[in-house]
Amino acid sequence: MAMTDDKQKAQILVAGCGKLGGDIATVLLGAGDVYGLRRNPDRVPQGVTGIGADLTRPESMAGKLPEHLDIVVYCLTPSSYDEEGYHQAYVTGLKNLLNVIGEQSLKRLIFISSTSVFAQNDDSWVDENSPADPDRFTGQQILQGERTALNSGHPATVVRFSGIYGPSRQRFLEEVLEGRMNPQPPAPFSNRIHEVDAANAVAWLAQKALNGEILEPLYVASDCEPVRLDEVVDWVRTQVPCKAPVEGARKGGRAGSKRCSNRKLLQSGFEFRYPDYRAGYREMISKL
Repeated sequence: MAMTDDKQKAQILVAGCGKLGGDIATVLLGAGDVYGLRRNPDRVPQGVTGIGADLTRPESMAGKLPEHLDIVVYCLTPSSYDEEGYHQAYVTGLKNLLNVIGEQSLKRLIFISSTSVFAQNDDSWVDENSPADPDRFTGQQILQGERTALNSGHPATVVRFSGIYGPSRQRFLEEVLEGRMNPQPPAPFSNRIHEVDAANAVAWLAQKALNGEILEPLYVASDCEPVRLDEVVDWVRTQVPCKAPVEGARKGGRAGSKRCSNRKLLQSGFEFRYPDYRAGYREMISKL
């Protein structure tokens, strides 16, 4: 990540500096002064300046934000997984932050979203032009947050991530190893992105904004190979000994069946370190 001129050092805020936010903040350290906002500021990564605040309580942010922010990455996860929790995380928290930022002139607000806003379940390809009409409250609240960001008056970009996996997110791999995954062909299409690529993609877009380059309002961030879930499970079983499927093993996915296109992200010049599931899971399996 290129260092900006010291006299005009970029001021970057990652609001919601948990696992993904912390990874994004770490990648951005070379781009300027990086601040990580979370309830426990002592848990931000090394090199990131912690800001202790609760985005659902605007008074907790009073006087704590830098005065001249360039980039804000909004990367909150719900504290409870009901509709109110999602609304607080994706809508209320963002509105509170925008109110505190006030009239600052941001170069870019980047809102971290999810491909769960796509309800397609017919194996079709989806991209930035596909309709987003989620049928679950989770996707509906995330979509409302997207609209809040895009209508904020600041230059804004939404990044819709598919399922993030990696060394700190091994649940799927563990379920296959323990025989708790047994999808039957043809299983639904699944989409994923390695956590390293997820953080790098956001940092890539943020750096382009700092460089004055034009960004799209929306990017789908997923690796280069949507694949049916049974194919992934069968491949893992060829790479490492797995237990036989247990009674009640999960048969399918949880997010419909669609294929996420990352063409627009690739056209921006971004390069994946893990372009498909084999590259990512092979490395993880090698370290078991």
